[in-house]
Amino acid sequence: PVKKENAAGTARSSREGNAPFRRRNEHSLGNRIRKYKESYLLIAPFMILFTIFTVIPVLASVGLSFTSFNMLQLPRFMGFQNYERLFLDDPIFFTVLKNTLVFAFLTGPLSYILSFLFAWLINETGRKMRTFLTLIFYLPVLSGNIYFVWAFLFSSDSYGVINGLLMNMNVIQEPIGWLIDQNSIMSVLIVVQLWMSLGTGFLTFVAGFQGMDNSLFEAGAIDGVRNRWQELWYITIPSMSSQLLFSAVMQIGASFGVSTVITTLVGFPTSQYSADTIVTYIMDIGTTRFEMGYACTIAVFLFALMFLTNFVISSALRRFSPD
Repeated sequence: PVKKENAAGTARSSREGNAPFRRRNEHSLGNRIRKYKESYLLIAPFMILFTIFTVIPVLASVGLSFTSFNMLQLPRFMGFQNYERLFLDDPIFFTVLKNTLVFAFLTGPLSYILSFLFAWLINETGRKMRTFLTLIFYLPVLSGNIYFVWAFLFSSDSYGVINGLLMNMNVIQEPIGWLIDQNSIMSVLIVVQLWMSLGTGFLTFVAGFQGMDNSLFEAGAIDGVRNRWQELWYITIPSMSSQLLFSAVMQIGASFGVSTVITTLVGFPTSQYSADTIVTYIMDIGTTRFEMGYACTIAVFLFALMFLTNFVISSALRRFSPD
């Protein structure tokens, strides 16, 4: 009997010791694919296209950043020479980097905060008024490519709307070259980019406000929440952490990727690169000078910068998450 008890104990201990390995095997990728094969089959087309058009190009850019490649000859390995040129021997890069950071840290946070505040205020209106105002604020997304309107508003001659108004009010005596003068180009582009960036984030916040549970506000009133600002800080923001994170990611991508508004309104490249960003500089290096290796180097730097910024902001927003 003693031997049988020892044998049973040994078998039980062996099963208990192997339990973590069995659980680990049950949660392995292969077992999950076999268990949920229908779900993986449905997402397979997206994953294939995502791999072909996103993952592979990113990895190829990283590889080409270490080469000299003009699209006519085979890439020639150069080691870290492109990165040395980027940080030590390219003053234009630091000019466009400064412009990019101005766009990112001015239009990004400002449009993010304005989108949230406008959505919060509009959510307090009636249904018909809320629908109308939501459409008005989402119009920049629907009509953002009508750049000729902005070109007409900020035209550098006396026929421009802004110049005409200022001259009629005797504020200025001669037309201002809004889209020509290096001192005013960035200000105009920031205004246009800010107007264009309100739509998507605003709509996300409106959806978040509409999906909130009213019982949370009732519970908050019982727990001592006395005014709307306390509701906003203790109930609304924690409940909308997912919308805040999504909108932040979208704003980061939009603010670091400013290019079309610059090339359309000001030109490509701008005078003395006074309003160019990293994206337009990549376009200039890659499509005009055909230095694809160096363009990939700049693209890798931009990717790392966006990834780092996204990580920092996401980590900060997770502090408001109730989970």
